[in-house]
Amino acid sequence: MLRLLIFLVSMLSTRRPGPMSSRPPGGYGDTRGGPDDDDGPWFHPPRPGPPSRLYREPATLPLAPARRRRIPRTLKWAAVLVLAGLIFRKAIAWAVVTALGVALHLVGLNVHLPHVRLAWPWQSVSAGTTTDTDIGPWVLQRIQGISRPALGTENFSFTFTHKVSKSIGFWPCWYAGTFATVGHASATVNLNPGPGWWTAASGHYRLQVLSRPAGGAPGRVSVGIVLPRPQLPQSVHDVTVDNTMSHPIDVQHSWTYPGLGCGALIRPQFSVSVLYAQAQGLAFAQVRNNPKVTGPLISAAEQQAALIIKNNFVQPTVNAFGYALAGFTIRWSATS
Repeated sequence: MLRLLIFLVSMLSTRRPGPMSSRPPGGYGDTRGGPDDDDGPWFHPPRPGPPSRLYREPATLPLAPARRRRIPRTLKWAAVLVLAGLIFRKAIAWAVVTALGVALHLVGLNVHLPHVRLAWPWQSVSAGTTTDTDIGPWVLQRIQGISRPALGTENFSFTFTHKVSKSIGFWPCWYAGTFATVGHASATVNLNPGPGWWTAASGHYRLQVLSRPAGGAPGRVSVGIVLPRPQLPQSVHDVTVDNTMSHPIDVQHSWTYPGLGCGALIRPQFSVSVLYAQAQGLAFAQVRNNPKVTGPLISAAEQQAALIIKNNFVQPTVNAFGYALAGFTIRWSATS
């Protein structure tokens, strides 16, 4: 019994755990016992908390992606124009030279400009093409489709005198003016004499295949044709007179003209239509009979016709079939 009483008393004196404190663990005044002393207080230093913020940090926004610089529209168009100019440089050069020649012709200047042929980028020979087509009839068909143009326009100068004369009985009255005039004329080139001209027996057309396209290389052909010689103007209406380049260079009249008699009688008011008709008739005589005019006129027409046939008809046709034009000759026949 004594031992039971002592055990009960010892149980009453044993420390029992109390309720949980509202303070956070480890704060000041924490009297929880340490591991070595259940009855003594155990001091825990305060734990450092987060630093107090005296100011509010500004909110940061995500960095926007850098915008790409756009190419100006004018720069794009300039690049397109430069590229087009490089591709169509031959056609542009031909147009510039042609326009310049027309402008000089309108102002009355006879300037020999360098010859530039019209060529398109797609007229070049496509490498690697092969064909067994007989291109002779195709080239001849293109030549037969040519019209009858007036080529080799030449300018020539001449002078003429227009005189008005009326007499009053034995009293002669006359008035004359001498003019310097510029005429224009072209020769008519018959580039399509008809089917009979191109028969095989006539020998006016010959196409020879020198090599066939093979191994990525174009073939080679030579073409020779014969055409009737250019014809000079056939009527007075085939020549023109440049009124802007014509001017009077001398005036003569009878000694009685200043008086009232002859002056009131003839009244030398030269009509433009009368002067033009006379100048046109004289210009027609020049292009028919003056070798200094007919020679350059025929020669210029032959050169232009040869270039037209070669560059605009023969060469593009053979290139389209994979051939290169190795040789081209044209002869002019006196018979039409």
